Amino acid sequence: MQRIFGAKKQKDPPPSVSDASNRINKRGENVDDKIKKLDAELARYKEQIKKTRPGPAQEAVKARAMRVLKQKRMYEGQRDMLYNQTFNLDQVSFAAEGIKDAQQTMSALKAANKDLKGMMKTVKIQEIDNLQDDMMDLMDMSNEIQETLGRSYNVPDDIDEDDLMGELDALELDMESESQGVPSYLQSEPDVEEELNLPAAPTGSAAVPGRANVQSEDELGLPSVPRASLRT
Repeated sequence: MQRIFGAKKQKDPPPSVSDASNRINKRGENVDDKIKKLDAELARYKEQIKKTRPGPAQEAVKARAMRVLKQKRMYEGQRDMLYNQTFNLDQVSFAAEGIKDAQQTMSALKAANKDLKGMMKTVKIQEIDNLQDDMMDLMDMSNEIQETLGRSYNVPDDIDEDDLMGELDALELDMESESQGVPSYLQSEPDVEEELNLPAAPTGSAAVPGRANVQSEDELGLPSVPRASLRT
């Protein structure tokens, strides 16, 4: 049947934006090479015009330079057209990439939304509230246990706090007085002589004025009898 009616030709896929852009860029590079060659030829003609005298020879060189200049302008127009086409293709490519990014973002958001809905089904607010209440009750019970275990057995319950505050104030006053110096009840009594500032008694025997001969005294404080009187 295919031999009779012929097989349907398969159409080639249309070129992509990147393929078209690459092709146009290659054409633009070829046009740039041609323009560079024409510039070099124009520079050579300019030098010839400067060296030749005015006349038919110079006019012939100017005519060739004019022809080259027209070709250059034509190629420059083609290059500008190719640049515009490349710019348009770049804009289309940028828009296409933006749409692809948006599609991927939407797909990612849809997948994340589906996952969140599945996870939210397993989480219940009431269970969280109940768990929080249980944790608060356990913390209160733990505090009560710690207070009970930290209770002192030797402290009576009937102690007056005012008495304790009074003893504490008295203790602070004693500490202040001790920090200033020795307590009054530990200080020694002052010496009478030091208070009166009397001079010290002499230790050696001194001569009394007006008495040349002073009789010696015995142990009882009486004047001693000379030994000569005792013999008689």
